[in-house]
Amino acid sequence: MSSTDFLSNTLPSLLAGAVAAVTVTAYLARKAIQDSRRLSGLPPGPPAEWFWKSPIPQYHTHLKLAEWTDQYGDVCSVRNGNNVTIVVGRVQAAVDILERQGGVTLSRPEAVAAGTMQARGQQIVLQPAGDKFRKMRKAVHEPLQPKIAKSYAPIQFEAAKTFVLNVLERPDSVQQHADLYAATVTLKITYGKTAPSSFDDPDIARIHQVIERFLSVLRPGAYLVDRLPWLQYIPGYAPELQRYRELELALFHEQIGKTRSALDAGVDGPSFTRYLLENPTAHGLDPDEMAYLAGSLYAAGSDTTAVGMTNLVIAAAAHPELQAKIHAEIDSVVGDRVPTPDDMDSLPYLEAFMQEAMRWRPIVRLGFAHKATADLVWNGYHIPEGASILGNHWAISRDPVAFPDPEKFDPHRWLDADGQLKPQKEIRYFTFGFGRRVCPGQHVANRSMLTTMLLLFWAFRIVEDPKAPIDVNAFEDAGLVARHRGFKVVPEPRRSVEEIRQVLGDLSM
Repeated sequence: MSSTDFLSNTLPSLLAGAVAAVTVTAYLARKAIQDSRRLSGLPPGPPAEWFWKSPIPQYHTHLKLAEWTDQYGDVCSVRNGNNVTIVVGRVQAAVDILERQGGVTLSRPEAVAAGTMQARGQQIVLQPAGDKFRKMRKAVHEPLQPKIAKSYAPIQFEAAKTFVLNVLERPDSVQQHADLYAATVTLKITYGKTAPSSFDDPDIARIHQVIERFLSVLRPGAYLVDRLPWLQYIPGYAPELQRYRELELALFHEQIGKTRSALDAGVDGPSFTRYLLENPTAHGLDPDEMAYLAGSLYAAGSDTTAVGMTNLVIAAAAHPELQAKIHAEIDSVVGDRVPTPDDMDSLPYLEAFMQEAMRWRPIVRLGFAHKATADLVWNGYHIPEGASILGNHWAISRDPVAFPDPEKFDPHRWLDADGQLKPQKEIRYFTFGFGRRVCPGQHVANRSMLTTMLLLFWAFRIVEDPKAPIDVNAFEDAGLVARHRGFKVVPEPRRSVEEIRQVLGDLSM
């Protein structure tokens, strides 16, 4: 073969290869420039990690992020590869970024393991911004708005009586009583369940298994696919996620079916699922969306309410001088009669005590991540489009500017000079989330906690067991909700035991 023939045969290939090499080089150079611009001007933070390694620890996450807040500032950035997580650790920064810029920070980053592979995009708490989120949000918001939340008062008050009587009979099991109360009320509000619930109720046990599995999958670093999304397309990767989905979807549909049967039988009483079934075309939900939405409501409400109740008990036992003020307020409002749900609006100190307990020991120490859908600028720092934004409830609750002497338990932070609740702050209940992502069930949860505490403190003085002092820092690190590892209190009756039994046992709403 002559050199001329050789060149004529190979030159097209050489030229094609050269063009491809130049194209790839140009693409990489352009991407490098774009990445450089995207990552320039970020808030300070710890050194970046490789893209496959998460710099955010799987355990004690809230403490490490709080440490970074103290070290780098109110807002800091955490990087692995080109992935950026913005950590918000102070009140004003949360207001600026997650409240006032809520339209841009509304979305969620993709949670591949928990959201895509397990829930198939049906979990509202992980749903990105868009039409589907809007219809799900509207469906869950309407039956949980503050005016509607008051209609659940009879359900909450009836269960609160049982809670107080259980504390009277078995005072060493307050946490279990709180779990039972929260599960009973949330099951009733969600599905309208009328059968009495107990510690071994199969529905409660199965739903809590679903919650535990979901939270374990969601934990930072639990699944590599959350950092390497292409792993989801490999056959056989994480087969347990498909099994989890099948189990939870079957359970959620089963609960919907029970509510439908009760509705067909003419059983009366409000519930979230009843509202969905009676308005089947109002929100355009398909059967799986409806099932997941109701299941998500139960999951969100049961653990948070139970932990909030136990935190209130711990705070009261640890601060007897402040608990005495609750007793004085209840006595001045109620007098010789039995409390009713209508009394709650006349008990500002009790509500301030609840707000302070939720700040002092946040029910959820680390919130769900938001996602920036456009570039933001905060105090001269660049928050790039696509960045995850994580509000660290623990660090926010320790903000020394918003909450001077943050380790001190002080309900008066929330009261004015006349002893009335101060006007609503933008993130008073930040443990329920931020902006347009705030938990729509917060009004129901707050009324549940206030109802039970009203009856509990009417009946008892809660004191520490002198043989087992409460460790106010002994909280588990096993999930999204910060549950205490276990404590004992002594409920000292403030009136005769016979009166408590008779009044709460006979009282009907």
